[in-house]
Amino acid sequence: RIFELMQELQKLQRENVKQEVKNYDFSTLNGKSNLLDFFEDKDKFLVIHNMGQGCRYCTLWGDGINSFLPHLESVISVILVSKDSPKEQRKFANDRNWNFKMASHNGKEYMKDQVSDENYDNAPGAVLYQIKNNKIYRKNDCAFGPGDIYCSMWSLLNLAGISDNDWTPQFSYWKRPEKLDDGGKNII
Repeated sequence: RIFELMQELQKLQRENVKQEVKNYDFSTLNGKSNLLDFFEDKDKFLVIHNMGQGCRYCTLWGDGINSFLPHLESVISVILVSKDSPKEQRKFANDRNWNFKMASHNGKEYMKDQVSDENYDNAPGAVLYQIKNNKIYRKNDCAFGPGDIYCSMWSLLNLAGISDNDWTPQFSYWKRPEKLDDGGKNII
């Protein structure tokens, strides 16, 4: 039954009517950029809304999507946006081994207008845009949250009977051993 419901959702997403949006500005490590720039040579463009380096949950989605980024980029352009500065974004992405193109919305109008959850002005999710005749259209969007279909971790935990109330993602799972063979000096 779940498979059939997913097929129905996919059909609705394909048939969804597009809504024209403006060409929002962003900050990148290379300076100012805009939505049109991010399409590159593709006609579809996925913007991943990330709350920034302060959200462990957003990091979980970033880790998962990064693992199949080459597959996505074979058919659509992809960028991860957050409120963090481009320099902060790149440092965090490098620490996570993320390969995303990144941009900062700087907490400005893009996120306020395009966020998937109207109750928040900086909520995680994604928006798929299309370009036609140099106009940008919002095709589909989704919100990210524990238990959703966009992070396979939740489905795998559900198989084990572990709910999102029982587990919270962490930035790192390394635990300091009681005794360090190197003497344990200068640990950060």
